[in-house]
Amino acid sequence: MLHFIRKHILHIVVGIGLLTALLVYSLNLPKAGQANMVERSVGSILAPVQGEVSRGAYFPLLIWENYMALVNVRRENQRLKVDVRELNSRLASAEEARLENERLNALMNLRRTIKERAVTAQVIGEDVTPWFRTLTIDRGSEDGLRDGMPVLAVGGVVGQTVKVTANSSRVMLLTDNASGIAAVIQRSRARGVVKGKGDNLCSLEFAMRGEDVQVGDQVITSGVGGIFPKGSLIGEVTMVKKGEYGVFQTVTIRPAVNSARLEEVLVVLRTTQE
Repeated sequence: MLHFIRKHILHIVVGIGLLTALLVYSLNLPKAGQANMVERSVGSILAPVQGEVSRGAYFPLLIWENYMALVNVRRENQRLKVDVRELNSRLASAEEARLENERLNALMNLRRTIKERAVTAQVIGEDVTPWFRTLTIDRGSEDGLRDGMPVLAVGGVVGQTVKVTANSSRVMLLTDNASGIAAVIQRSRARGVVKGKGDNLCSLEFAMRGEDVQVGDQVITSGVGGIFPKGSLIGEVTMVKKGEYGVFQTVTIRPAVNSARLEEVLVVLRTTQE
């Protein structure tokens, strides 16, 4: 113990002096009047210490406030991300509704050009194989549909109904190998039958070799047969080949309607008996 006191005698004396001065300073604080010499001395000694203590106490508070600010910023950022996703979803829905409205308006305009009754239908399925080219629509016999009715889109001919059920029907596309539509070259009035070839192509069969058919010609329905309304666009001639022999020429047609992108169609309520 004596060894410890001797070793730290200076620190002990300074500590006792500071404690004594602090005690005297504290006892005189309640007294009115100016500070005496002891109070001023103690105040001068303690002022730097009090400043450091104050700064030391403020630093953790500053860290806490900054942390809370970061937490609030993170929460606000997450909320804004949610708001942005919701807004983008609403914008996408609004744009989809606008596009659908444009398509339906165009379909209604087409409907006004047709004398017969017609109903709009949504495309709800597709069956495209090397042998069959069909679509499924959400209209059936309860809506007045029967087999063999023409199906149109804004761009032109789509095909005709087959396998009609109560609430849905299949549409055989004009590119199907079993499809055949009486047609005419709009420019030269050359006639033939448009047959499906698959791979989104058709051919004009029975076009006489001497008929005037050129690449770029528009092919329309002739109205012969009573199925399709006269003048509906079928497609465009993309190739004409006339061999040295034979009565007919080979004509390839690209359909005006891309069936892979169809969403709505118009079914004309007419049959071959009408």
